[in-house]
Amino acid sequence: MTFTRRDAFTTLGAAGALFVPGQAPAKIEARTRTPDWRRGLDNQRIADLGDGRFLNPVMAGDRPDPAILKDGSDYYMTFSSFDSYPGLVIWHSRDLVNWQPIGPALTRNIGSVWAVSLEKHEGRYFLYIPVKAEPNSIWVIHADHIEGPWSDPVDLGLHKHIDPCHIVGEDGSRWLFLSGGDRIRLAADGLSTVGAVEHVYDPWRYPADWIVEGFSPEGPKIVRHGDWFYLITAVGGTAGPPTGHMVIAARSRSIHGPWKDCPANPIVRTTDIAERWWSRGHASLVEGPAGDWWALYHGYENGYWTLGRQTLLDPVEWTADGWFRMKGDDLSKPLEKPKGGTAVPHGQALSDQFDTLALGTKWSFIRPRSDEAKRVSVSGNTLMLTASGTAPADSSPLLLIAGDTRYRFECDVAIDPGTTAGLLLFYDDRLYCGLGFDGDRFVTHQYGAERGRPANPLGRSMRIRVTNDRHIVTYDTSGDGGRTWHRFDRGMEVSGYHHNVRGGFLMLRPGLYAAGKGHARFRNFGFSAI
Repeated sequence: MTFTRRDAFTTLGAAGALFVPGQAPAKIEARTRTPDWRRGLDNQRIADLGDGRFLNPVMAGDRPDPAILKDGSDYYMTFSSFDSYPGLVIWHSRDLVNWQPIGPALTRNIGSVWAVSLEKHEGRYFLYIPVKAEPNSIWVIHADHIEGPWSDPVDLGLHKHIDPCHIVGEDGSRWLFLSGGDRIRLAADGLSTVGAVEHVYDPWRYPADWIVEGFSPEGPKIVRHGDWFYLITAVGGTAGPPTGHMVIAARSRSIHGPWKDCPANPIVRTTDIAERWWSRGHASLVEGPAGDWWALYHGYENGYWTLGRQTLLDPVEWTADGWFRMKGDDLSKPLEKPKGGTAVPHGQALSDQFDTLALGTKWSFIRPRSDEAKRVSVSGNTLMLTASGTAPADSSPLLLIAGDTRYRFECDVAIDPGTTAGLLLFYDDRLYCGLGFDGDRFVTHQYGAERGRPANPLGRSMRIRVTNDRHIVTYDTSGDGGRTWHRFDRGMEVSGYHHNVRGGFLMLRPGLYAAGKGHARFRNFGFSAI
């Protein structure tokens, strides 16, 4: 297959509207221009510009609530994986800019996974995992090696709290700090709690006339630097108005407080809808390879809520009064890379010849049942997926994370009698679009429903191509393996397929599904940013 790429870049207007160079509104700040990215696997954008600089995001696509761990010269990071399983993919870096996946840490479905804490204590790795489930709770898993195997999840029984942060006090005590300014002590082994939750911090409040989603203090992260513990919190709401989410800080000489707010709060906040990154917050501080300091946090790309919250890297400066500030401004421009590190190959190819099953590392099920992994296998460069449910909404499709604003994916699809299968752009079970088919008819998926069933002249085998060009979605079909294509007579505009419409904090993901009975066979999956 051959993919083509246009070299022109676009810019974003003050309200996030897209336009081409030469057609800009009269008033637009230069910082909103979008420089072209260096391109990586499958032509995907990568942060490293190859000249000693990088351009955010360092992790494109749905990489929210980054949890970062420095372990010697290695860095490990994972993100909220919500209803995707296997989940909590661990990523590895040696320079904070280039990242490579290791594999998933969580394989058992315990609920929708929110902001986790990734830690190492006395030679053992820990993940503290908040989930929305029945009931909500916080779980812990551990491993002797970052690659795993990871233990079975242990329920800590914290049913009213989210966003744990593990920290060891100056006296050696272990704690989980929680959203809202609460904390609870951990047992010495980190696998159970001691005593009751206590309230220890009242987070700083922004001025009453700021435009935010809500107070919502969440995502506490604590780092020890010098003689101080620094408590970094997100307030203002995660999505909603682009100016809402922000980073605040407090500090104490003891893990037991008292906590004093930073006089420069908020440390980070989107202040103008024209900025390239919206709703910036949920930050962690980490020491760089050369001893300098950096912050990792998430943000929405201007005009692209559909890509979810992406991971951003911001340089940190410690000031003479012992506080810190971010130096990257609105992160629209290239920045100097952290010094002293070495680059690992960044990212992974999304194209797949199905010679191995990259379940978890690349592909993930949505809301899988306990036996979901048995539905999928690879053999002879073919992925075989057992049909389930009646439509994408209840079939637990296999999905990827795509981090570009323009991309195309395609696949050969063959089905058994009684099977319906196809390609999707999937936000959740009530908001998706795509094109599927059975032996007699196509099935069009729009707005999270099955909307039309025109005749299918190609039978039970065809190649399907989906193009998402800055929210404009088109479908093409081929009966000769992609040598000739025919435009399917149904296009979509999907800019509204995102959290502020449906909730859930997710992204619009490309993927595959099989519903009904029997099996679908997928071959030669191709992906390319365009």
